[in-house]
Amino acid sequence: MRKPRDFDSELKALADKAKQLKERRVRQLGELIVATGADALDADMLAGALLDAAGMKDTARKEVWRKRGAAFFQGKAGTSAARPDRDPEGTLPLSGGGASA
Repeated sequence: MRKPRDFDSELKALADKAKQLKERRVRQLGELIVATGADALDADMLAGALLDAAGMKDTARKEVWRKRGAAFFQGKAGTSAARPDRDPEGTLPLSGGGASA
């Protein structure tokens, strides 16, 4: 005879795993902010830039941001983004302005 499944413990294990994944995502987003140099911005400006990016409809601009992000993760470009003293407009490519976009 088969052993009955303990659905409560399985649900708890899944909930714990989901919580761990969410915590890891939050930690990685914080690390990304620091790695890009965006931690130099105040919280209001950073939130505003992210809200602007999230609501952006311009697909061409989003593609430019995507390519810059991909280059940053590949180590090809974006190293100056971590150094705001060299490239203040490049600190956060989501700002919507500047000659770098």
